[in-house]
Amino acid sequence: MGQGDLSSSFGTAAAAYAENRPDYARSAVSWALEHAPGPRVLDLGAGTGKLTATLLALGANAIAVEPDSAMLSELRRALPEVRATRGSAEAIPLPDASVDAVLAGNAMHWFDMDVAGPEIARVLTPGGILAGLWNVMDDSVDWVAELARVGGTAAIGPRDLPAGWRIATADMHLPSTGTPPRFHSPEQAEFPHGQRRTADSLVATLATRAGILVMPPPEQQATLTRIRTFLTSRPETATGEFTLPMLTAVLRVRRLPDA
Repeated sequence: MGQGDLSSSFGTAAAAYAENRPDYARSAVSWALEHAPGPRVLDLGAGTGKLTATLLALGANAIAVEPDSAMLSELRRALPEVRATRGSAEAIPLPDASVDAVLAGNAMHWFDMDVAGPEIARVLTPGGILAGLWNVMDDSVDWVAELARVGGTAAIGPRDLPAGWRIATADMHLPSTGTPPRFHSPEQAEFPHGQRRTADSLVATLATRAGILVMPPPEQQATLTRIRTFLTSRPETATGEFTLPMLTAVLRVRRLPDA
């Protein structure tokens, strides 16, 4: 199963993604943008607009670019005031030096950075910010660590937990070197976050993960049933609403000035 197959799986579950995926901690988005030279922000790989909505709430002049037509339709329905267009990280439909920051919510790991790096640098103003944000589960909480074990890597992959995220993003091929180098060295930070859930809604959220979406239906159903059984067996999650402990993790780099 190729990465392209996984990334293209989301459109089939766009409505569920919009309903169940969490937003991003405002403190994390603020940190990502704190050195941006202006308010123009591109949400790249915007999905259904979870990050776009937070950008709007923080007063950014947000533009959304998303390759999947079903996801883009959900974004336009939810945020009709936003300029939203079809495109990809490897072919951004914006002019040179037209944005002050490029943010990607749970999307940068899908980018082909050999192509996307120069393209992102092209649309950024000198000194502009590139930041990836990921919501990860806080497995320092015992029941969350056990959920990760029960769900398996298709539902909760290594990058969905803090330690795995740090390793994956530290090794991510960012365009910090080259001829000429385009970006400063990356910085990592994590910010407390959480989402109100029920057992049913958390299962629905995990059902939108790429690894689950591409499973054969019997395997998919067995995995989700195993997760549901675990959640209904734990006192923290068995009845009513609970807060899923999370972190919004951020990888941030700054574009170098033109020579």
